[in-house]
Amino acid sequence: MAVSMIPVQVPEPLYRRLERTAKLTRRTVDEVLASTIAVALPSMSDLPEALADELASMICLNDEALRAAAQPTFTVEQQKRLSELNDLEDQRQLSEPEQAEREALLAEYNRAVLRRAQAFAVLAQRGYQVPDYTDLPHAA
Repeated sequence: MAVSMIPVQVPEPLYRRLERTAKLTRRTVDEVLASTIAVALPSMSDLPEALADELASMICLNDEALRAAAQPTFTVEQQKRLSELNDLEDQRQLSEPEQAEREALLAEYNRAVLRRAQAFAVLAQRGYQVPDYTDLPHAA
């Protein structure tokens, strides 16, 4: 893998934390910094470009916007319809319009889950307590 070198100015207290972590983990400061950046900016190459861009840009949102993004957006009506289509599929082959509707609902569900997860991840990186999975608010 090719490596690019860039000069980075790091405040002294942060650099001491990096050094301490490097020493504890028996790695170099460069390795600790690179792995920290990799966690903060995960690869999203397997996602549609628009969604990957949206998720990556969430790091720039303020805390209030992140909390809003962490709220459920997949509605009860969408959940019910997806459940109906899944039940129908168990009984018979879905028509093309039903299959297209089911795929669109699944895509929206996946986008909603990823947006919420990214919002919680950024909030956690900022030091906020995030709820356990069982404590997450569900669609109203």
